[in-house]
Amino acid sequence: MTPPNDPQSAQLPPAAVPAALVAEQLGRTLDRVRGELSLLAERQQSADKLSEMRLAALEARASDYEARLRALQESAVQFKLLASLATGGGLLSILALLKALSGR
Repeated sequence: MTPPNDPQSAQLPPAAVPAALVAEQLGRTLDRVRGELSLLAERQQSADKLSEMRLAALEARASDYEARLRALQESAVQFKLLASLATGGGLLSILALLKALSGR
């Protein structure tokens, strides 16, 4: 067999050719891994931003529901008070309130 007529192999010793090839392949592999890590980091950042936006929306909804519940509770208390006043129990309630406030 005759040796290949590669100009690089003629300049480098025989053991250096595979080492240079391996070094080049490792360099390319390292570049690909770095690129994939960068892409994964970008995806994770966008997922984090989306999660933060969803959390903010859920917190806004929760505070809105809480405000609605408080308003409904106040309405229910007012309705019960007006209903008891309308049925005649209001006078007794007012007297009991005045008695409690006077301390007797």
